[in-house]
Amino acid sequence: MSAVVVNPPNQWRLQTPGAEGWPRTARPEAARKYFMVSADCHANEPVDLWLTRMDKKYHDRLPHVITDKDGVQWRVSEGHRPDRLRITAMEGEDALRNKSGATAVGRVTDHDSDGIDVELMFPNKGLSMWGTPDAEFAMAQCKAWNEWAWEMFADHQDRIVVAGAIATGDLEGSIAEIQRLAKLGFRCLTLPCKPVWGSHDVNHVNYNLPHFDRLWAAIQDADLPITFHISTGRDPRASRGNGGAVINYVTHSLSPTIEPVANLCASGVLERFPQLRFATIEAGIGWIPWLLDAMDEAYKKHHFWVRPKLQGLPSDYYRAHGFASFQEDQAGLDLADSHRLADNFMWANDYPHHEGTWPHSAEAIERTMGHLSDATRAKILGLNAARFLKLDVPARYQA
Repeated sequence: MSAVVVNPPNQWRLQTPGAEGWPRTARPEAARKYFMVSADCHANEPVDLWLTRMDKKYHDRLPHVITDKDGVQWRVSEGHRPDRLRITAMEGEDALRNKSGATAVGRVTDHDSDGIDVELMFPNKGLSMWGTPDAEFAMAQCKAWNEWAWEMFADHQDRIVVAGAIATGDLEGSIAEIQRLAKLGFRCLTLPCKPVWGSHDVNHVNYNLPHFDRLWAAIQDADLPITFHISTGRDPRASRGNGGAVINYVTHSLSPTIEPVANLCASGVLERFPQLRFATIEAGIGWIPWLLDAMDEAYKKHHFWVRPKLQGLPSDYYRAHGFASFQEDQAGLDLADSHRLADNFMWANDYPHHEGTWPHSAEAIERTMGHLSDATRAKILGLNAARFLKLDVPARYQA
């Protein structure tokens, strides 16, 4: 990592109450450090990745930039509304984030300086791969990304776990790709929040339906955990104008991640496929206690409408199978122990994104986790992710 220049808008990231009284710390140089897994990091793909790896028949359909008659540049992607490119000059660590993470060696160096032992890596530019109603086109993009990511990072799996991308609208293609990735040695999958891209349509298949039982069977047979990353079910840029950046992030990017959780926990999928484990990624955790209460309330009070009848409550299936990643979420951390969710939450630094905590993760952890017990901190910072990904925790962290 280059020397970090903490420009004025980022000075707040250095604020910390310290870690006095903690038996362990998140500081990378500490003799007694927590085992830390960032359950959400992002690749920094080359811009021509898909152009160079995909059949020419797809080239005109790939995301691209056009210039209109007024000289204004627009980013065009098949399933998104065109959005105007606004070049924002960035300084200090904001500029550093934009260019970090392109190589395995660079990523490991940055993680060492931030205290990260293992990362779970997702697409970055590739989050637009699912942005098309053509599921076979989406699957072709996912396959190109998987091949590139494996070539780049397979030799570093002790530090970088690649989430293999699957476009579930293409059921046959998904099953074949899951089996291929399992044979290669992938250790995690990432699925879109909705299998059919776009706004709600009751005629579209969704994860609660038996249509996907063959998919769940293939995933269970491969023993791979599945993830649902924000902004992968429908266009997150649904609002424009005043407040649009905040509205889009909260309303159209984060909140749709609720849907796959409810689909799995309320439908009987997890009874039929009891070895599945799933996680929502980058959507935070403060909403999880509310969701579990809301699902249970609906199940009990609307019992005359509920099908199928489950052996437990929806919340039981979440606690047994579900996980959720976050960066800084004070509300969720305040509720972790009281709602029996300390085993389900997974911290992440979201490297190298601006929403994340890199390169000041220790300060963020000290700001938000001081009230937790040492055991709960250890689970949330790394041990839960180790269970989710079936990672071996080094002996030095087990003392």
